[in-house]
Amino acid sequence: MKNFGLISLLFVMSITVWSAVYTIPSDSVAVVQRFGKYLTVVSAGLHVKLPFGIDRVSIVPVKRQLKQEFGFKTPGATDPYQSSTEQNGLQETQMVTGDLNAALVEWVVQYRVSEPTKYLFEVRHPSQTLRYVSESVMREVVGDRTVDEVITIGRQEIESEALVKMQTLSTKYAMGISIDQVQLKNINPPKPVQESFNEVNQAQQEKEKLINEARRDYNKVIPLALGEKDQRIREADGYRLKRINESLGDVARFNALLSEYSKAPEVTRRRIYIETMEKVMPSIKSKIIIDETTKHVLPLLNLDTSGNGQPKGAQK
Repeated sequence: MKNFGLISLLFVMSITVWSAVYTIPSDSVAVVQRFGKYLTVVSAGLHVKLPFGIDRVSIVPVKRQLKQEFGFKTPGATDPYQSSTEQNGLQETQMVTGDLNAALVEWVVQYRVSEPTKYLFEVRHPSQTLRYVSESVMREVVGDRTVDEVITIGRQEIESEALVKMQTLSTKYAMGISIDQVQLKNINPPKPVQESFNEVNQAQQEKEKLINEARRDYNKVIPLALGEKDQRIREADGYRLKRINESLGDVARFNALLSEYSKAPEVTRRRIYIETMEKVMPSIKSKIIIDETTKHVLPLLNLDTSGNGQPKGAQK
């Protein structure tokens, strides 16, 4: 009997120690309740509580980043609210855009537990509520934009606006959650029109390609043409200045000649005549000079010489 009592005592003590000692991971805190009433928040490490269910400990991962996936599922997930079920997975992604088109939107919400007491006591199922909030906000944001914005250029704006609205609702509902990031994944049109939509996108890309090529040719040809234009303008301006200066020089020379002519008309006339003949005569190949005052039979002088420097027909 004594051995049985000792064994029983040891068994009770073991159960007491087992139910009184607990460990909190480094990325979590523990919310302690005594008889169901909130008592305190305990940090990471080894701790002791009242055994036999008097104190109840709820471990909350406050330093770990959690996520929820919409439209797809990561294998091996332990959180039942991380991914959608097979029944409502497609329903979550089906959305109507602002221009009354349909799109399949997949996204991820990354969040942290910022206030453990609110996370445990203010909302019955905070993770499930966050899924409802995320889906509602995403449908609202997508519904304010066209399908082209949703699929192409509006992704970053949708992510930013959805993040702000999700955080606002989480704070309003006192969920104790901080939204870190909202990230859009795959966005596609419904399967019956995907092929046609891809053709439209391909045509749009081809259009952009042709526009870029035209801009490249434009940037290549136009500066060259502008350079040639400036060169022609400078050449014309130089020619203009040259002709003006030549004209001014001719005028000045004529005025000087006129002044000399006024002083001695006969001498100037004779000098002009001689200078003119000096310019004209070398260009004339056959030259015959007639002198009316000579008394010879043939009053002419043939100046057209042959290659040996003598007049044609002359004998050595």
